[in-house]
This record gives sequence, C-alpha cells and structure tokens, in this order.
Amino acid sequence: MKEDNTIYVTKPFLPPIEEFIQYLDKIWESGILTNNGSLHNQLEESLKGKFGWSGVSLFSNGHLALEVALKVLGLEKGSEIITTPFTFVSTTAAIVNQGYVPVFCDITDNCTIDVNQIEDLITEKTAAIMPVHVYGFPCDVEKIDEIAKKHNLKVLYDAAHAIGVRYKEKDISSYGDMSMFSFHATKLFHTIEGGALVYSDPELKKTIDLHKNFGISGPESIEMVGMNAKMNEFQAAMGLLQLSYIDHLINERKSIYEGYKKRLSSIKNLEMLNPDEDTEYNYAYMPVLIKKNRNRIFDHLAKNEIHARKYFYPSISNVECYKKYLRGNSLIKADTIAEEIITLPIYPGLSAAQVDRICQTLLDAMKENI
Repeated sequence: MKEDNTIYVTKPFLPPIEEFIQYLDKIWESGILTNNGSLHNQLEESLKGKFGWSGVSLFSNGHLALEVALKVLGLEKGSEIITTPFTFVSTTAAIVNQGYVPVFCDITDNCTIDVNQIEDLITEKTAAIMPVHVYGFPCDVEKIDEIAKKHNLKVLYDAAHAIGVRYKEKDISSYGDMSMFSFHATKLFHTIEGGALVYSDPELKKTIDLHKNFGISGPESIEMVGMNAKMNEFQAAMGLLQLSYIDHLINERKSIYEGYKKRLSSIKNLEMLNPDEDTEYNYAYMPVLIKKNRNRIFDHLAKNEIHARKYFYPSISNVECYKKYLRGNSLIKADTIAEEIITLPIYPGLSAAQVDRICQTLLDAMKENI
C-alpha cells in the first residue's frame, strides 16, 4: 500500500476509543440520548469549573448559539450591528438571519476589528457590536467596552477560536455581554459538532435554554418561539473527554508553533501573526501572511500534498450576497490580509519532521518565485 504523505490543515483530535466507549456504556445504561442528559449537564459544570465561566449553555453547533444570543440580547429588528468582514461566514449570516443589518468595520494588523474606526460607523440605528477574536487573538476588549458603555450598545463576541485564551489573566469570556465558543470538530476543543454561549449573568440561562428547545418549559407549556439547538449526549461525551486532554493539546500545539516560528520568523515576504504579550494563547491556528504570489504558493503546497487554507478568503464584504451591506468606508486592511493570508497545518500529532517539510516546501516556493 502506498504511504499517504498528505498533510491537512487540521485533524480532529480523537481520544482513545476505549475511553469513549466507557461513556457510551453510560449512555446505554441511562437510555437518555438528548434533552439535558447527565453527560450534557456534567459538561456544562466541567466547563464552568475549568474556565471560571459564570453561566454557560451548550448548543448543537456554534452558529445556532450565535443566533440565540442575538435573540436574547433583545435588539430591535432592523437594528445595525457593527462587525468585521474578516471572519467565517457564520458571523455575518447570524446577523442577517435574525433580521439585523451588518455594518462592516475594517481590521488591524492582528486581524481583529479596528476599534479606532468603530465610532465613525455608529448611527441612531446601531444596537450592538459583534467583534471576532480571530485565530484566538483577543480584540481590543477594553476599548470596545469603553465604546459600548459610551453609546449604550450590547457586545456579543464571536469567540469561536478562543477557548482557553486569557487576556490580562482573565478568561476571554469575561468581556462583553456574551461570548460564543465553537466546538466544531476542527477546533482545538470539540464535541464533534457543538458550541456554547457564555455569559456573566446566570439569570440568562433560563431564557437561553428555552430558545434552544422550541421555547418548551414543560410537558404542556411553550413560553416562546424557539428552535432546536440542543447538544446531545454523544457530543457531550466527546466534550468531557476532550476537556481532560485540553492542556496537553494546547502544549503540543505550542511546541508546533515554536517549530514554525524558528523556521519562518525572519523570512522575506512572509509575516507571522503572533499574540501580544498580555495574551495567554491557545495556539488554535498558524496564520502567516504571504506578501507576494500567495495563490501560486498556496497551489504549490497543495501539489506537494500540503493542504493549507486561505482562512479567511474572500473577505465577507466581497461575497456577493453580502455586498449590499457595504457602506463606502474603507476596508482596505481586511481586503489586503484576505489576499495574503494562509493558515498552515497545526494539530496534535503533527511531527517536527512534517513541520520541517511544510516550511521547506514553502520557502522553496518563495525563493523560486513560483
């Protein structure tokens, strides 16, 4: 059999199958597959204990968590929400799906929303700011908090990439009104699919949990129009296992990141993106900017069985179905970075030899001006 030398941008971490089977035994014993089973409730409590979260609600996926968050914030329909165009489409889709208008703000060199441009975009219709901790790099949370208080705006963070990230010794969820974390299979921490809303006010839990279960509060009681966004017991079982490994996974990713840094930190026409000194990072992604011939170099990597990703390209403001929300303000930084970005492979089990192979293939392509 031919050896598979393909390297993908990421691989889901799977714990030893015998450990997962132990949880499956518990599911079979209980006969409960969903609707707030014991494993679901155990995962919620375990996440609170691990990260110091005051309130947490689990979801079948992060996107539905975002949509519920927008419902719970109580914004007037048609309101404007200032957000970033440099993100996964889910961020913008949630805003539009819930009847709000996305207003795109440009980004900074670390790919997060440019706080110096936010106030210029505020109008009488602005109701909220929805920044994204892109690649797990924290936004300027202190300035965003200052702007939100000054203009009486809600702040919902898309923290899909940021589980385990701390800023100035505080969990990243400590900022804003709510944060959404994604537990998709490709994330540092996953529940196969899944997500969570984290909030400081535990009183929100009842309302959030009603929204994710059709508004049902009892066998014959429906309190509101809701949706089905519940996490099941199989997802929760995977989450409990992942949580027991998360510190090890972060440390392994850090080691891989350091290997890349050693090889790539002083290369012409290549810029590494790094967390600042106030951030305790989770090493969820390995983003670099290729200043010349990004697409050709990307294709060269693929031809050599190294599958990186242009994450995020195109910028959402350039996607046809979202272009109508453009305001005429400059998005030059977002557009430029979208044309230069490559996220390189990083995942537990990626060997030092594989990192060397990725770096050498990349550097050879840059040297030859492919």
